[in-house]
Amino acid sequence: MNININNAELLISAGQPRQFPALPIPQIAFSGRSNVGKSSLINALLRRKSLARVSGTPGKTVTVNFYNIDGKIMFVDLPGYGFAKRSFDDKKRWSRLTDAYFTGNSGIDLLRCVIQLIDSKVGATEDDKQMIRYLQEAEIPFLVVYTKCDKLNATQTNELKSSFGSIDGADCEILFSAKTGMGRDELWKAALRLCDIP
Repeated sequence: MNININNAELLISAGQPRQFPALPIPQIAFSGRSNVGKSSLINALLRRKSLARVSGTPGKTVTVNFYNIDGKIMFVDLPGYGFAKRSFDDKKRWSRLTDAYFTGNSGIDLLRCVIQLIDSKVGATEDDKQMIRYLQEAEIPFLVVYTKCDKLNATQTNELKSSFGSIDGADCEILFSAKTGMGRDELWKAALRLCDIP
């Protein structure tokens, strides 16, 4: 199946679970810390500069953003977590929205995998580990993408690669840079494979 990535649009920014769309196409969800680079990664995958808005204020977005890719795949950008300056009410709203996506979503059977992002310079935080534990326990297919890898030197890159395989249940682990395009093709192949799309 050929996918025209130029035919991509933001379908809806859902602030309430009742707004979640249920188009009968596979969904790929993106999860990670507020400043891990989710929007930059989505833009890089789609070769766009600003389809997914990169906020200058980490932690600002508290919606679930659904991107329709050529009517064949739905990218689901979950609210970023772990930003300390977010208000208590915003944190509750994030938690409620994200939980609703996984547990109260009529279209959850369309979810094929979660792309779990981890900042390569920071490593897995406790919030990241908590999210991964949830995916493991819920038996939701996921892969791990280490972002901002252009900022690593050769030694750091090799150390990170040597740690691959340490996250139980991860389908694969990928080094990624939105700036250089590192890992872009590899991530597309892995995501399409988990969606059973040739």
